[in-house]
Amino acid sequence: MPFTRDDIRAAVERAGDEHWKTLRDHHEDAYPNPKPTPGDVCKAEAERLNAMGLGDAKDFELVETRVERVGSEVRLTHVFTYKPLNLRLLTEPFQGYG
Repeated sequence: MPFTRDDIRAAVERAGDEHWKTLRDHHEDAYPNPKPTPGDVCKAEAERLNAMGLGDAKDFELVETRVERVGSEVRLTHVFTYKPLNLRLLTEPFQGYG
């Protein structure tokens, strides 16, 4: 089943409160010219992961999504479990939500 915005939000929350706070602060600190909302970022990430085929990949489970500030952007790294071997794999960090 493809990822949704809510799946990515839950993954960020599983990474810890500081990751959700980082995503929220990225939006709010830029006032009066706010950056994309946390919901917008989560939706775009769901679409990006689905386009890569990860949303329907039955051998992979999204464990958490880590968020860090990089200058005026945020960088997201997703942690997956490869179920057949019980291995944790990280996606290439992605930033593009200026």
